[in-house]
This record gives sequence, C-alpha cells and structure tokens, in this order.
Amino acid sequence: MTPSPLARRGAPTIRQVAAAAGVSRATASRVINGGNLVSPQARAAVERAIAELAFVPNPVARNLATRRTGSVALVVPEPNNRLLTDPFFGGIVNGLSLALDDSDLQMVLVIARRGASTERASRYLTQGHVDGAVVASHHRDDALNRELVDSGLPCVFLGRPLDVRHPYYVDVDHTAGARMATEHLIASGRTRIATIAGPPDMTAGVDRLAGWREAMRTAGHADDAVEFGDFTARGGAAAMARLLEAHPDLDAVFVANDLMASAALTHLAQRGRRVPEEIAVFGFDDIGVAETTDPPLSTVAQPLDQMVARAAVMLLALLAGEEVPPQPILYEARLSLRESA
Repeated sequence: MTPSPLARRGAPTIRQVAAAAGVSRATASRVINGGNLVSPQARAAVERAIAELAFVPNPVARNLATRRTGSVALVVPEPNNRLLTDPFFGGIVNGLSLALDDSDLQMVLVIARRGASTERASRYLTQGHVDGAVVASHHRDDALNRELVDSGLPCVFLGRPLDVRHPYYVDVDHTAGARMATEHLIASGRTRIATIAGPPDMTAGVDRLAGWREAMRTAGHADDAVEFGDFTARGGAAAMARLLEAHPDLDAVFVANDLMASAALTHLAQRGRRVPEEIAVFGFDDIGVAETTDPPLSTVAQPLDQMVARAAVMLLALLAGEEVPPQPILYEARLSLRESA
C-alpha cells in the first residue's frame, strides 16, 4: 500500500494534524480530546487527518505539556447550609454537571466560606489543581474573585461579580425583572408595596432592589417599605415580620427570591393575613419552590439551565484556546404568574 502523502517521518504532532485538516490547532485539540464544540465538517476533517497520519495522542505527554488536570471547579462562596437548602445552588450543580458530560472533564465542587476556607480554596484553585472554574454567588469585597482573576485561571462567573472587572460572566437582567414584577403589582391596583430585598453586598440583592425602586418612583409611590433578608427562609420570615410591624397598611410585597417569599407566605398565614386578597406576594427565581407554596407563588423566572449551560460553553472555549468575545451574556427575565399575585 502506498503511504499517504500526508505521512511524516517520526511521530506526527497535533500541529501536523491541524495543518492536514485545514483547521486551527485548538479545533484539532478539541476533536482529539473528545470536545463537542466542533462543527461536523471540522470534526470529519480532523478524523481523516488522524487516520492518514496514524496519529496517536499521548495523554501523559499532553498533560505534562499543557499542565491540564482534566477537572474544572464549581466555586460556591457560601456556607454549607445555603448550598444544601437553596434550590438555586442545586440547579447550578446539576446544570454544570450535565453541561460537562460530553467534555471528559470532571467537575469539582469547592465551597469557599469566608475566612480560612476562602484562603484554602484560593490556594487550591490557583496552584494547578483545576483547569478552570465557574464561580457562582458573589459578594462585595470578595477577595477570592479578585485572586482568581489576577491568577489568570480561566474562569466564568455565573452572575455579575461586584468589585471585579471581568468580561466573562452570564447573568439575568435582575433590575428589569424586579421592575416588571413591581409594575405588575401596581397595575393590579396595589399602592402600598413593600420589598424584602436581598443582601446589599450581592449583585442580585442590589439590582433587584434597584428595579423595585425604579417602578415605585415612576408610579409616584413611596419606596420606604424595605427590609433586607439573606436569601434564606429564616431571613424571609423575619423580614416579613418586621415589615408588618413597621408598615401594617401594606397591600403587596416583592420578595427578592422565592425561598424568602415562601417563608413570607407562611408568616402571613400565621398572622391571619390572606394572600392575595389582603396582601399580594411576588418572588424571584422560579426554580421549583414557587409551585409548591400555598397559594402558588407568582415570581420572576430566570432561565437558570440556559445560563449554566452557556457558562460551561464559555469556559470550555477558553480552555480550548478559542476566541471568546470579551463581553457578558445577559438573559431576559420574564414573569411567571400564579395565584399569590
């Protein structure tokens, strides 16, 4: 059999495979490593070149050359109890795991509580134990975010990070979503509308409060009925109690996440306040809790599955050395209306 004109003396390299296939080295690498972000035409060309060159990848040499570990981190800078009780984080864990199924990358969960835990997480993430990271949940003055960006570790943030300039993040338009929910309450005839806001050191807390204020001020309503929660059920119940004490005349409340809104509904029922007849309640998230409350909760829906999948696609592209536009991805929020409002 006549040797192929593409054959080379010695072991062929990935660069030769890419040249023979007429694709970039990054694309050839993705095909060889089992990546799925490659067009069928490019994949076929690379596979033909591999066969003609008799190319055999050497995983040990490749890992030594690229310093790849075959794993990426999901970083959650929150206490364990939030990770285990908030369905938002469960959705992120499940979504990222599914998004990495075809990539041959292992997801590693890193919980980074403030203090010594953050320092350990920073050392682990920046000293070559993972190839990249998706970072979820961000607080103002979060040293870990800055350290990850400064280290050069490929990372994508799920949610706009505060106090860190980084072009790669995926988020929902929290301000528009909160404004739409409040406008819905106003259009239904509610005039004394309070809010249980999220933590003021988190993007979602800041932006959702801003959206509520925009709608209230545009309508000429007072925006003084504000209590802050911590995105937990306990925090939501406590904030609802404070609102009723300070503003007994309120007829609606926009709550910055569904977990707090669920607890607010329970507290209102315990106080004998009827929903929605006396007080309408509107949440934010729509990732499972809203359908199980009594009454079912109207809420702002964010496409969490799509957001997590897009973050994974961005990270995989960065790891493959592909050109990724240095700009955030922002999804639109929409209203999911149920009986509570």
